Amino acid sequence: MKEILEYLKIRYVDPYLGEKGQGMVEYALILAFVVVIAGYLVGNDNIGEKIKSVFQNVGTKLDKGAATSGN
Repeated sequence: MKEILEYLKIRYVDPYLGEKGQGMVEYALILAFVVVIAGYLVGNDNIGEKIKSVFQNVGTKLDKGAATSGN
């Protein structure tokens, strides 16, 4: 029983000895990556036009696909 309590203490209470600390680091890295991408997108002046163009291209291809399939 003592071994189980020690394991649970290490795993869930002490963030430096268990895997909880590793998870926090991983979340911090993901957050940093998202912030960098968001910063790039906000800093790019014509990103709205590029996004609009992508959706228009997808819509066009879906319309062509629907027309050729006979629906």
